Amino acid sequence: MLSYGTKFILGLIGTALVMTFVLGLSHSISTGFAGFKGGLPFMLIAFFVLGLAIYNFWEDCIRRK
Repeated sequence: MLSYGTKFILGLIGTALVMTFVLGLSHSISTGFAGFKGGLPFMLIAFFVLGLAIYNFWEDCIRRK
């Protein structure tokens, strides 16, 4: 079992990497060939998924049980 500090640091790094990848992918789709209107559905899904990732980080790493 990981300590609280280790779990927090690893969760923060993992969440930051996922956020960077998804936001970069959303940005490249929206500014590329698809344009803003074509990339809007993916952008909305990406923001929903990022919200789920942040909630999971909060539930697993920050909230005390």
